[in-house]
Amino acid sequence: MRYSRTATGRATALCAALAAAAVFLSACSGSTPSSSGKDAAEGYDPKATVEITWWTGQTTEAEKAAEKLGAQYHALHPNVTVKTSPGATLTDDLLTKLSAGFTGGNYPDVSYAYGSWAGELANSGRTQDLSDYVKDPAFGWDDFPAAARETATTADGKVIGVPALVDNLALIYNKTMFDAAELAYPTDDWTWDDFRAAAKKLNDPAKNFYGTAYSVSGGEDTTWHLWPLLWQHGGKILDGKKPAFNSDAGVAALETLRAIAVDDKSMYLDQTDEKYSPLFWSGRIGMIMSGPWELLELANHKTNYGVAQLPGYDGNHETVSGPDLWVAYNHDDPNRAGASRDFLKWLTSKETDAKWNLAIGNLPLRTSEQSTPQFTAYVKQYPGGQKFFDNLKNAKQARPTLAGYEEMSRNVGDSIAQVLQGKAKPKDALDAAAKKSAGALEDS
Repeated sequence: MRYSRTATGRATALCAALAAAAVFLSACSGSTPSSSGKDAAEGYDPKATVEITWWTGQTTEAEKAAEKLGAQYHALHPNVTVKTSPGATLTDDLLTKLSAGFTGGNYPDVSYAYGSWAGELANSGRTQDLSDYVKDPAFGWDDFPAAARETATTADGKVIGVPALVDNLALIYNKTMFDAAELAYPTDDWTWDDFRAAAKKLNDPAKNFYGTAYSVSGGEDTTWHLWPLLWQHGGKILDGKKPAFNSDAGVAALETLRAIAVDDKSMYLDQTDEKYSPLFWSGRIGMIMSGPWELLELANHKTNYGVAQLPGYDGNHETVSGPDLWVAYNHDDPNRAGASRDFLKWLTSKETDAKWNLAIGNLPLRTSEQSTPQFTAYVKQYPGGQKFFDNLKNAKQARPTLAGYEEMSRNVGDSIAQVLQGKAKPKDALDAAAKKSAGALEDS
């Protein structure tokens, strides 16, 4: 999950959009086109003339590529016109735009959505249920990473869309800084103790060099970086609809980060989400936990970098993936619903996705794409791309898709920020976040 199309993040804006949109979504969850229980595409005629609207959520260059894909699909299916647009000025604004569209009846057939929106969108009652559709072997549902499939699936088993983007967090390190400190490069066998020791040695306040970095904005960028450490310690985010992140595992995970930030003072604390990546690109930070969205900027800045999987605990190197989705909506028109499904099947096919995600610098959606010439070119163009692709196997769990996740995430993010700034202890902070989050989770 990249929090802006420039990869520097707008998690705070995202949380604000979610909070505002939740009001709209809860208000429109009563009488809906899908309330009859009938499959949205029942009675679909593949030969019917139909227009579908696709909100891509992309910036200018990627939007141009999307428009070409829409035209290609129309050429293959002349009876189907794909009306393509970004949908909103910023990807972060799409949820609010969708919410207003649900109220006014002016929403698309397919839209881009951050994975963390899944619970809110499902609660709107406007989404299609693709559960049976994706079971068709021809769709190749199992070819998508498990975490991406899980993100597209609500807590009650409803599949509201298909993966649009997959990623994961790994350890990206600056080789030049490691060489200057006479440190061996990180390996896939590193522990968090190894990470901490390297961060201390890389840190040089006199030169404004930092061993590592972490966002303390309190947004999702703060929160989701904790989840791999929680999982590595055997913990879980929720137990049903109850907070479970404040377990002994959660406390141990946050204590690992606290020690680096507070005791060692070798962690740059970014108040905005916007600064730590540019500081890494420019050679001021030795290591960051980040994703494949960094690769384009690293190439542009000619940073001498390497990629390893995340440090682990007791041999567990689990990571977190932030899949985004193409969500399919119901307009009580089986031909629009059916055409939208067929379009998504084509768009996310091995052949088409290689021309889409790999062309704009993302990881491929499907495991089978590693055999394509486009993937070979991607790995050559972006060193570390293969490592991120291989690291998908360590993304074994997905973040919850309950509607209450957004509020819980803000509470957890605030608690992490307090701890890393030396203003609270891990146990107290996580307990407070759990208490604040309980109501929203129970109601979701």
